[in-house]
Amino acid sequence: MDFILALKAVIMGLVEGFTEFLPISSTGHLILAGSLLDFTGEKIKVFEIVIQAGAIFAVCWEYRAKIASVLSGLGSDARARKFVLNLLIGFLPAAVLGLIFAKKIKAVLFAPVPVALAFIVGGVIILLVERHARANPVSVRIHAVDDMSMLDALKVGLVQAFALIPGTSRSGASIIGGMALGLSRKAATEFSFFLAIPTLLGATVYSIYKERALLSLADLPLFGVGTLAAFVSAFLCVRWLLRYISTHDFTFFAWYRIVFGLVVIASAHFGWVVWAD
Repeated sequence: MDFILALKAVIMGLVEGFTEFLPISSTGHLILAGSLLDFTGEKIKVFEIVIQAGAIFAVCWEYRAKIASVLSGLGSDARARKFVLNLLIGFLPAAVLGLIFAKKIKAVLFAPVPVALAFIVGGVIILLVERHARANPVSVRIHAVDDMSMLDALKVGLVQAFALIPGTSRSGASIIGGMALGLSRKAATEFSFFLAIPTLLGATVYSIYKERALLSLADLPLFGVGTLAAFVSAFLCVRWLLRYISTHDFTFFAWYRIVFGLVVIASAHFGWVVWAD
């Protein structure tokens, strides 16, 4: 692995980690970053999914006490079993729909302009949800992830499935969707973190298995560098986001999405940037 290739892997890992848990779409940013870096191709699409493992490890480390408590209590604690069941229920919609539509989505929507349009639409939705939250502060009915019902988990999982559209944002869909369904900002954000574990892990394992013919042991350094960069940046991002939501809403991210999407569309239309597929 030469220096330039390693540098590209590090940049992509940092992009993944810093964007995975923010409502701005890690997949969208990876597609755009890959286009700018000329870091594209079928193997790179697998790379972009596999380095999500770094983000998973970051969440597991940040919430290691909670995860250890849940795992140790599965045999005796009803709340622990309910928590795991809720995660599985929330994971299923994206898993099932992903298996059905993944190939079609990759073929049609994994390109800069469709991603930019999803950025803009998602930004508008965040603005609408935040406006509703300010106008109806008493609509919050769930203040902690342990208070969620199985139906709540299913609803959030169904909303998260919209993130199969590149540029939508898995975390954005689950957080903003959770808030719209009555979860507090903190509960929606934390459930999004936990829901990322089975969702991203499942996507990583499935992608490696499905595309195993493309991969070899020679790819390990590239994937390892990207995963490590994703872990470090995701860990920093999770810590920062938990502090941020204690005093801020997601309006900034909504406007970021809208402006960023418009810039990408303008750059593609006027030829300022040649976006690779």
